[in-house]
Amino acid sequence: MKFPLSWLKDYLDTDASLDELLGFMLKAGLEVEEVINPAEDLKAFTVCKVKAAEPHPDADKLRVCTVDTVDGEKQIVCGAPNARAGMTAIYAPLGAYIPGLDFSLDKKPRKIRGVESQGMMCSTKELNAGEDHDGIADLDDAIKLGTPAAEALGLDDPVIDFEVTPNRPDWLGVKGIARDLAAAGAGTFIDDPVRKVAGSYDCPITIELDDPEACPVFAGALIRGVENGPSPEWLQARLKAVGITPKSLLVDVTNYISIDRARPLHAYDAAKLAGAIRARLGKDSEHCDALDGKTYQVNSEMCVIADDSGVIGLGGVMGGESTAVSDTTTDVFIESAWFDPLRTARTGRTTGIISDARYRFERGVDPASCVEGVHLALRLITEYGGGAASKVSVAGEAPRRTEPVEFFKRDVARLTGLEIKPAAMKKTLKALGFNIEDTGETWLLKVPSWRFDVEQSADIVEEIARLEGYDALPTTSLPNPGGKRLVATQIQDRVRTARRALAARGFLETVTWSFMPKAFAEQFGGGADVLTVSNPVASELNQMRPSILGNLAMAAQRGVDHGERELRLFEAGPIYLGDGPKDQRSVIAALVRPHQPRHWSGVGGYDVYAAKADLFAVLDAIGQPPARFQVDAPKQPHWHPGQAASLKLGPKVTIAHFGALHPRVLKTLKVDGPLYGFELNLNAVPQMKAKPNKTKPVLEKADLTPIRRDFAFVVDEDTAAGDIVKAAHGADKALVSAVDVFDVYQGQGIEPGSKSIAIEVTLQPRGESLKDADIEAISEKIVAAVAKSTGGVLRG
Repeated sequence: MKFPLSWLKDYLDTDASLDELLGFMLKAGLEVEEVINPAEDLKAFTVCKVKAAEPHPDADKLRVCTVDTVDGEKQIVCGAPNARAGMTAIYAPLGAYIPGLDFSLDKKPRKIRGVESQGMMCSTKELNAGEDHDGIADLDDAIKLGTPAAEALGLDDPVIDFEVTPNRPDWLGVKGIARDLAAAGAGTFIDDPVRKVAGSYDCPITIELDDPEACPVFAGALIRGVENGPSPEWLQARLKAVGITPKSLLVDVTNYISIDRARPLHAYDAAKLAGAIRARLGKDSEHCDALDGKTYQVNSEMCVIADDSGVIGLGGVMGGESTAVSDTTTDVFIESAWFDPLRTARTGRTTGIISDARYRFERGVDPASCVEGVHLALRLITEYGGGAASKVSVAGEAPRRTEPVEFFKRDVARLTGLEIKPAAMKKTLKALGFNIEDTGETWLLKVPSWRFDVEQSADIVEEIARLEGYDALPTTSLPNPGGKRLVATQIQDRVRTARRALAARGFLETVTWSFMPKAFAEQFGGGADVLTVSNPVASELNQMRPSILGNLAMAAQRGVDHGERELRLFEAGPIYLGDGPKDQRSVIAALVRPHQPRHWSGVGGYDVYAAKADLFAVLDAIGQPPARFQVDAPKQPHWHPGQAASLKLGPKVTIAHFGALHPRVLKTLKVDGPLYGFELNLNAVPQMKAKPNKTKPVLEKADLTPIRRDFAFVVDEDTAAGDIVKAAHGADKALVSAVDVFDVYQGQGIEPGSKSIAIEVTLQPRGESLKDADIEAISEKIVAAVAKSTGGVLRG
């Protein structure tokens, strides 16, 4: 929202400087974004008087001028055809920056065709103060020497741009801003009620309301014989100051009132109306040819303005082309209505129209301003365009709040800690437009019609605290925790440690949405209706994610699309398996888009075993020995069969999956493969027993040479190698220090449906060397343990 300072002073009697006013705006909650002050750009320029203008001795089109300036008498070479003795002009000293030409004058005098020039006289275009560039600015001779150029050109009116919060639509009018600033102490509020225009005849255009919920009140009036020429200069200047291009008197007046009083209006060419004008709900078969030159399909949820010819406007959003005013308009009908904010917002979203009217109506327009807005338009149009106005016709009734808000005075101290006298509170509330009925401990407040955000006592407290100044709130420190140190939770510790471990292994951390498209969620076992987002941040992000891997895959593809080769990404965050309190999981997921390096050896690259190694590194970092877990087939459908696995703790608890994502999933995501990674459920990882101290254990150094023996077992082809390794480890936990698989074989000599798995067992003697009999006994234990666990038979 923009407004020039002079416009604000129409409603605020104040002696405050610009900086002081900005301070009051901050105090009142109006967040200033920018102050556009033309005087700042023109502070180097002043008014000068040309004493003499002689022809240049060496150039026909140049004149050598003797000029009285604030810096004394100067000689200036000027090429303007209107330069003459006795004129009043604008002087630019040496070194000044010329905004319209985007360059600075030299700091020392320079010679122009042999004659020294000690400055410059400027045109209005060179100062960005107008479009005249045929000659230098020719000012009124009554303007005194040395007057700042901004003042002489009428450009000493700063424009303030501030952010309007959604709950304060009354700040979309200059009058509403002035009211709050007056309440904050910036000056005295000038109410300036609109003087009614007594119409000379009844309005001949009938107004009908077919749906009072969509449009409860509609006021209008006709003006006959108007001349729709340019609007007055003062009105054009104000519109230009806020970024609106003046068009004609009728259009400019409606735009002016929208900014002045936060009251949108619409002007119809009465000669183009057919029959009565009515506000009703649209029909699915109708369309609207709007003022922006586009045609919009209407539906039954939209409030439209129609006559006997059909739809001529979308209520609260945009008018129609068929009844638009033009330079030839002589009879004009002024509309001032109130449209339901929610319906207006839905119409705007459906059509995609972004207009000033929609912006205001969907936030809320003062319903009591309908008639006042018509009278103000009638007064301005008849004053500057002539014509005869009708009486104002009103259909329906403006919505009113009948119930007062009960305000408890003690709530101010209770909620804010401020001690404010009742008299001061009354003064503030009356300045904001509230009517007060004092009933003792409580006040019954009649809320003004333009305040839609006040519903309860706490809202009143906020108003009082806001205008008292948030800097006046007492400072109270948080209570001392009594020496207790705040400790992170187990999950927080695990996440922090896992993030560091993956970063150390070359992964980049990402933060993605907790949502994904429903079609993508279905690929990861999600897509349940209970996890569909009712009001998504984007239409495609309509499902809570059941896995982080999908978002990581799409992030990796975006990187590839921008020229990256190998990408290593990870994220720690929540996933959602249902809508119950225990259906949220904290996981850490990593994904790699590998790139095979160009190397003569042909080796390298990331694969399923590298993903397993990264997963085991994370487990080890969070204090979980990988050896305690068992590798099993993947349990989730988005993993590639044969190139993925699950990690289990016992027969029932699955803590992680790792491997390659299924090609079907990548095709749905429109992601190039292959992609490898893992997803670890941190909630499923058990808590390790606390260590008695933080010192490292004594190093157990083996004095004896380890003994290694190979075993080959024939087992069923579905038997996991990990089962054999686990059985061999358990044969003698004191002596078996390592078991490694080094061969898997199927073929000649092995029965169909079976396979041979060869392992290397490392025995670490302790205390004394192992004899042959000891080694043989341990070997028999290993064979027996494998046979019992897997049914494996020692291969002959």
